[in-house]
Amino acid sequence: MIQTETLILLEWARLCQHLGTFAATKLGTIAAQQLTIPTSRAASQRLLAQTTEIGLLSEQGELSFEGIVDINVALRRAAVQGLINGSELYDIATTLAGARRLRRTIDQSEDSPLLKELVDDLRTHPELEQEIYHCIDDRGDVTDRASEKLRLLRIQLKGSRDQIQQKLNNILQRHGNAIHQPVITQRSDRFVIQVKVTHKETIPGIVHDVSASGSTLYVEPNSVVGLGNQLRQQQRQEQREVEVILRALSDKVAEFLPDLEYLVQIVTAIDLALARYGYSNWLGANPPRFLGTDDPQQITLRQLRHPLLVWQQQHEAGPTVVPTDLVVQPHTRVVTITGPNTGGKTVTLKTLAIAALMAKVGLYVPAKEPVEIPWFGAILADIGDEQSLQQSLSTFSGHIRRIGRILAALPADRSSLVLLDEVGAGTDPAEGSALATALLQHLADRAYLTIATTHYGELKALKYQDQRFENASVEFDDVSLSPTYRLLWGIPGRSNALAIALRLGLDPTVIEAAQQQVGLTGGEVNEVIAGLEAQRREQETKAEAARQLLVQAEQFYAEVSQKAAELQAREQNLKIAQEQTIQAEVAAAKGEIAKVIRHLQRGSPTAQDAQRATAELERLAAERANPLPPPVGYQPKVGERIRISRLGQTAEVLTVADERGNLQVRLGLMSVSVSLTDVESLTGEKPKVPAKPPKVTKPAPIAEAPVKDAILIRTERNTIDVRGQRVDSAVIEVDRAMNAAHASGILWIIHGKGTGKLREGLHDFLASHGQVLKIELASNVDGGAGVTIAHLR
Repeated sequence: MIQTETLILLEWARLCQHLGTFAATKLGTIAAQQLTIPTSRAASQRLLAQTTEIGLLSEQGELSFEGIVDINVALRRAAVQGLINGSELYDIATTLAGARRLRRTIDQSEDSPLLKELVDDLRTHPELEQEIYHCIDDRGDVTDRASEKLRLLRIQLKGSRDQIQQKLNNILQRHGNAIHQPVITQRSDRFVIQVKVTHKETIPGIVHDVSASGSTLYVEPNSVVGLGNQLRQQQRQEQREVEVILRALSDKVAEFLPDLEYLVQIVTAIDLALARYGYSNWLGANPPRFLGTDDPQQITLRQLRHPLLVWQQQHEAGPTVVPTDLVVQPHTRVVTITGPNTGGKTVTLKTLAIAALMAKVGLYVPAKEPVEIPWFGAILADIGDEQSLQQSLSTFSGHIRRIGRILAALPADRSSLVLLDEVGAGTDPAEGSALATALLQHLADRAYLTIATTHYGELKALKYQDQRFENASVEFDDVSLSPTYRLLWGIPGRSNALAIALRLGLDPTVIEAAQQQVGLTGGEVNEVIAGLEAQRREQETKAEAARQLLVQAEQFYAEVSQKAAELQAREQNLKIAQEQTIQAEVAAAKGEIAKVIRHLQRGSPTAQDAQRATAELERLAAERANPLPPPVGYQPKVGERIRISRLGQTAEVLTVADERGNLQVRLGLMSVSVSLTDVESLTGEKPKVPAKPPKVTKPAPIAEAPVKDAILIRTERNTIDVRGQRVDSAVIEVDRAMNAAHASGILWIIHGKGTGKLREGLHDFLASHGQVLKIELASNVDGGAGVTIAHLR
């Protein structure tokens, strides 16, 4: 009973009507207007998930309810073996087809598990649909192809009509002077012509009607009466055959009645989910997350708007909706809202209650993310006056009766939300205040959350006696003498009754006298509250300034990050282009060298041929010896500000980088040395670090023996690859290869660059080997520091 009263007080029916306008079918509209509130948290979560899934489908634009109509009346008639007419049968067929398309769309979706579960058991009976389409056309008429008997009857009917028309046309032509208008019409399903009353004897027949003026008779000539009787008999035969066909189809519908009723139920649920998403999307609402009754998290409803006020603003030119913030700490069980009348206290109560109801029925809540709210087992409210002259009830009596029903309806699991407007009002202030205090303390033990509006100062002090209580107030602008409709937390409000009375035109003399009385009783308290409100406004101004600075900093960070990413991408592209160019140059050089080797291998090379080949190779090396210029990297300049990345601080450059890549910077009051690898520009550019020259062990000079005139040509016989081997195994391989390469006087050793340990070990071995005259690294074209050339005795 009290929950129904609460829905009436909250104008829940209006919200349901608004929801119904977003349905795609009449079924969805009716379901929205008769919305059922779930009785379990799991059911509400399921509805919310369906709302989200249907939203994803509708955004893809593939969801269609075309052809689906309300067939409940026809199904109810079929349930009692009634006859379903042609239009209703055609609606059943289109609904079956529409439901099949809807199921196919949902089955093809990858993100709709709950909707798929809904349509899993849906049976659309295509054979019934096709039979209806075969017998009924889109106007609801039974077609000639429905039965052979019907087709023949309609042929006979057409023949009879044609005969009647022909006879009547002949009469019109023969007796034109007796005819009022030369047209054939019908009266009482009989074909008649219009005969002047003065010539009624000219065309004898049955008079079926007379014109309003009495000058015209509607006569069925005797010559066509027999044909008319025959036509009526044929029409009755046709009607009986049509009824036979409709009866067969109605029986077929009754046979599949449970499946059809389930189909209507599922289609309605899907359309209702679509309406919930459409309405939520229109409101700019966000999906709520339900908190558990023992969840230590706070209730969070920021920028919360009342949906009915939003509708009024958008469709009825209502005032701009002022959002409110409701953030309730986990330990809070009672919130007392104080402040002036017309300040928005009652609207705040209704907004919270209707938001809780919206979440329960699967609607999103018109608040800023995140939306976190408990699942309230019961939402109970006492809002407004309840007076009855017939029952001799005062305002106070009406409130007490309703509060009694609220206390009786509280669930045992303490999951209820209780809303009390002007608690304890309407009686002696002292007794009313005491009653309100006791009532709120009682509710603190038995309800999840109670929010009460009041003017009693004693209730404001409960916060300082019990941590489960919290104060809030509606803001009042002392300058404009009008409410701002903003909710302030932690500060009790002032009634501002005198300011409001002055704005409403009360005599200033009376206001001044009242202000003197307030100064004697409670003026100091109001001054303290006014000071707290001023401090809050100052803090809000500073918080807004800080928020704007944070937004600017985030924008600057995003711009810097984007520029850094662009620079890194540009550097990577440049490296790739350089690598591709070098590879092309190397490939071309190898091709030229291969030509020289093939020329030497075609005959017995002489010393002159070898000299010419060497000269040719040197020419090729000179041509390919122009490497691409190294990429120009960022170089810190003296006096420039840079960022030391590992410290996250900026510093001033004192000296340019030396050959080891170190530079002096001023960091605060200190001068320190840092490496180029640890710094970057303020825009994120990394400096170019000079490459360290490879460490090459200087071979022992052997000057006593002349060096052969070796030919620096690499072949398979004078080349060995020891990359990846350990030093000791590589030494064995090199020693063996020197004997095989002795005739050519040179050995190419490919060891790779790596860490350099293999190269150093081989150089130590070659430097002490008696067969080696000298060693050197190959040119960049032939492998650089990754290849050693050993000249042999």
